[in-house]
Amino acid sequence: MTIRLSILDQSIINPGERPSEALQNTVELAELAEQLGFYRFWVAEHHNSDEIAGAAPEVLLGYIAAKTTTIKLASGGVMLQHYSPYKVAEQFHVLENLAPGRISLGVGKAPGGFQPATDALQKDFAKPIQTFDAKLIELVDFVTRKSASKVEAKPLPENNPEIFLLGGSVASARQAAELGISFVFAYFINGEEEVLKEARDIFEQYQINQQASFQLAPIVVVAETKAAADRHIPERESIKVELSDGRRVNVGSREQAEAYVKDISQPYRFITQKIGAITGTKQDVGEEITRLSKKYNIQDFVVLTPVKSAEIKRYSYQLLSESIKEEVVHG
Repeated sequence: MTIRLSILDQSIINPGERPSEALQNTVELAELAEQLGFYRFWVAEHHNSDEIAGAAPEVLLGYIAAKTTTIKLASGGVMLQHYSPYKVAEQFHVLENLAPGRISLGVGKAPGGFQPATDALQKDFAKPIQTFDAKLIELVDFVTRKSASKVEAKPLPENNPEIFLLGGSVASARQAAELGISFVFAYFINGEEEVLKEARDIFEQYQINQQASFQLAPIVVVAETKAAADRHIPERESIKVELSDGRRVNVGSREQAEAYVKDISQPYRFITQKIGAITGTKQDVGEEITRLSKKYNIQDFVVLTPVKSAEIKRYSYQLLSESIKEEVVHG
């Protein structure tokens, strides 16, 4: 099986940088990804953050599309709970018209920020707010042009953008499969291989669209030595906040979890989970990606490299682009 590598970038604001520099780093990384032969470039959505500048993937994708020519582009992802499915469909139809055949729409369940940002984004919503599941069905209908509504998300492109659901659970994998859309398992948040295996099996069991794919999104850092790569990932666990109303929110570190619950009035509990991080030399990383590909029948890897140095991050991706080629030759 051919392994295809893609990049997920969060537009991290590195120490001493301005947000404008962080966004420019993302644009330059997309240009490098195209030169190195990466398959797709994804940009994330986070709100009210001092550490991440990527708040509007639909805007950033348009700019990147104008700076590149061949690489596929995607949101990783639009936080649909905050938006009208119709408006999101319009935005990505515009992007697909601007860059035909290159645009994909990745959608996430998470809020992409803490409660004050969510309140600001949703303050005009009627109560009760439409559920994420209902919004996702509506979005799929608008993008695939199956909606029974009298309105269409124009301008309609010649081809529909591919839709991805991003998540780290078995339930999300099943939801994507039953809707006939692709799924990206957030291994960088939930690195438990037992969950990955179950999610992969469930997706295959309930898959109604054989063109939809199951993809894996790990953290990857490649360096000259294993120790050098490991230094960039000091924490190997993430925290999930489970609220009494059933919602689960991935917040990263324990410090971020403590900050998140300061604005929560309902009971909650913390769930600690291992992250899926692949670090080491070209050979180390190439072998592990190949192992995961063969074991779980996965062709596409969406790689996140949360290194707080644009130069080191670019070098890691340079080595990564070489690692799979070497594994194919020597494996």
